Amino acid sequence: MPFLITIVFLALLSSASTTSSAPYTPTDYILLNSGASSNTMSDDDGRHWVADADDLYSNTSSFSSIASYLEPSVTQVPYMTARIFHGQFTYKFPVSSGPKFLRLYFYPNEYPGLDISASFFSVTANNYTLMSNFSAYLVSSASPPQAFIVKEFVITVHDQQMLDVTFAPSPNSFAFINGIEVASMPANLYTGQTFGSVHLLDTNYFFELKNTTALETAYRLNVGGNDILKTDDSGMFRTWNQDSEYIFGAAFGVMPYQPNTTIKYTKATPVYMAPEVVYETARTMGPTASINLNYNLTWLFTVDPGFYYLVRLHFCETSLQYINQRVFDIFINNHTAEEAMDVIALSGGNGIPVYKDYVVWVPQSVNDLWVALHPQTRGKPEFYDAVLNGLEIFKLSKWDGSLAAPNPPPETAPLTQKHSKKKGTFFIQKRVILGATLSSIVPMVLIFVFWLRKHLLRRTEALNRRKVSPTLCKHISLADILTATNDFDNALIVGRGGFGNVYRGCIPGVEHEVAVKRLNSKSHQGENEFWAEIEMLSQLRYINLVSLIGYCNENREMILVYDYMVNGTLRDHLYNNDNIPLPWKQRLRICIGAARGLTYLHSGAVQRIIHRDVKTTNILLDETWVAKVSDFGLSKTGPVLMENVPITTMVKGTFGYMDPEYYRRLQLTEKSDVYSFGVVLFEVLCARPAVDTRLNEEQIGLAGWALKCVENETPEQIVDPYLQGTIAAECLRVYVEIAKNCLHDVGVERPKMRDVLGMLEFALQLQETAETNQTVIGDGDTIDRPHTIDEVV
Repeated sequence: MPFLITIVFLALLSSASTTSSAPYTPTDYILLNSGASSNTMSDDDGRHWVADADDLYSNTSSFSSIASYLEPSVTQVPYMTARIFHGQFTYKFPVSSGPKFLRLYFYPNEYPGLDISASFFSVTANNYTLMSNFSAYLVSSASPPQAFIVKEFVITVHDQQMLDVTFAPSPNSFAFINGIEVASMPANLYTGQTFGSVHLLDTNYFFELKNTTALETAYRLNVGGNDILKTDDSGMFRTWNQDSEYIFGAAFGVMPYQPNTTIKYTKATPVYMAPEVVYETARTMGPTASINLNYNLTWLFTVDPGFYYLVRLHFCETSLQYINQRVFDIFINNHTAEEAMDVIALSGGNGIPVYKDYVVWVPQSVNDLWVALHPQTRGKPEFYDAVLNGLEIFKLSKWDGSLAAPNPPPETAPLTQKHSKKKGTFFIQKRVILGATLSSIVPMVLIFVFWLRKHLLRRTEALNRRKVSPTLCKHISLADILTATNDFDNALIVGRGGFGNVYRGCIPGVEHEVAVKRLNSKSHQGENEFWAEIEMLSQLRYINLVSLIGYCNENREMILVYDYMVNGTLRDHLYNNDNIPLPWKQRLRICIGAARGLTYLHSGAVQRIIHRDVKTTNILLDETWVAKVSDFGLSKTGPVLMENVPITTMVKGTFGYMDPEYYRRLQLTEKSDVYSFGVVLFEVLCARPAVDTRLNEEQIGLAGWALKCVENETPEQIVDPYLQGTIAAECLRVYVEIAKNCLHDVGVERPKMRDVLGMLEFALQLQETAETNQTVIGDGDTIDRPHTIDEVV
């Protein structure tokens, strides 16, 4: 019989937020650091955790262990230590009655003497099955890979009950846990609402959300804003993530944070419903009605099939004042959830938050959940637009109280493997199948190859979270960074972007000037991109790639230090600036340099690397005008031998440069970079942005407009007037043909990057030959050739 032990904890009210600004203070708040010593420890948020000491246990079915290493994105508390169970084990938490957040923290790392890939176990809480035959290792290895796992549940504890959390290893296996968090919540926050029911989509029925229903948090997003840390939540230590990971395609509009906005909470939407910053930021569709009417503002989520889901949408109009200004429809998984949503009409005015709940069934054949908004045209609102401030998605327990879902299937998870952190290699334990006939071997080999391909692609993503070798990339102290930037003096800012500001400065011990890119310290936006770029650039050294000198991650600062590029970005010398326009041959040489950098990424490095955000602002120019590709935060890696094998991933990049095939199918290949580079080529030739909403509708997108002009044999309409009369006819013909081929709608019809490079070098030769033969206008020369672009083409 498994040994059952009762542990008594006092509610740690001192660690809950108790300031006057806190909208809610949990009645019960418990933080248990499993497997830790007897000392109380604080995490990076300043929350105090009670140790799970060995001397509390008298049986041998459990013991404490320490992780062999911590990855850069993982905090010491609570992930450094774990409680290991070889038999069934129950924690009993004495808490008051009512709904509770139960958060379970897992770090599937190497623990001495244990194979973490062999850990399978179930977890129950009171009468609910939270997980069954759960493998934290398989879940963390699935795409996208996760260094650690946090499972959040909502469990209602009834009168005279304790909160019992039981871990039960599967046969011949073991269970483990790194941390447990219990927090009370308001009685009717998610279940047992006073209105009693929520509309079940695509039916005429209402779904009863009683307090006997358990929930598992699938997603909680601060739409259009940055990550919100647990300590910045409205009293219940929820984490709100930014929504950029889940946007399907690109969205123009992000309503910036408005600190002077007054959020007027109501009885229907009390102060604890969501923190103010959720309602102070939002995502919209953008300013152009003609564009908005032709697409949906869409978020795409991966979910477990065979469950009902509660979808909660948060709204708050902070920029509009009247009804019928912004009206839109809401769709969830192709069901119409709401027609003619008018936030002002629903809430009663500006700055008043409101939320809407919907329940949708996700059948066994589906593992996606879509939320889409589209402008409503009936009633002729003032703006054809839509807006969303926040989003929460919860999986609802089945009739038997189960929330358990299978581990990732074989095609999206490893079979039997061990991951060696020190060597960075993967060992696959092969099963020998005897007595197989030839007809059965062939399909098994195909299945194995298919699995191996997807497995290798996924595991390379985990490189983003590995430790960085000091021999490859230097850690620079924050003190040196502050000295270099004069305490981040605004006068030294040389660039701004989604990551943060870029400063010019001098680092002690570095002979030349550096560029210091600093992540906005008020959020965790860009953390994955931060480590991805370090891992990527610390292993790459090439003349046409920007050089990473070092990084800093002290005191919650995330800073990257590069060689300073004196001449800025390629875009700085094309339009919307006071710089003298670049002559044609110099532009052509810059394009060749950028193409060399991308060719190296695709086929010359140790791994194939897909940049995923090729654009003119990510092509930097040094003091001799050598082009260097930069900003690898969105890059994806894969084995070199698997050239042009698609990587399935959420759409990321920049609107106007994005491969339409990647946008439609979520399939990323090197040809996606080729498409983006084709836009860059036309941008260099035309000296105009990839997207310019000030122009006529057919000219807004450069790619479409340029292709139309080329097909109509009227490229003179798009060529930069500064270049007229300076481009050799044959050079222009070849250049335009290259750019056009890069923009093929189907990826397989686009050239490889090395072929683009070869053709650009050929175009340069044509230009130089023409100049040698005096067939291009020089400084006042009289030549025997047409004098206008119209005549050249």
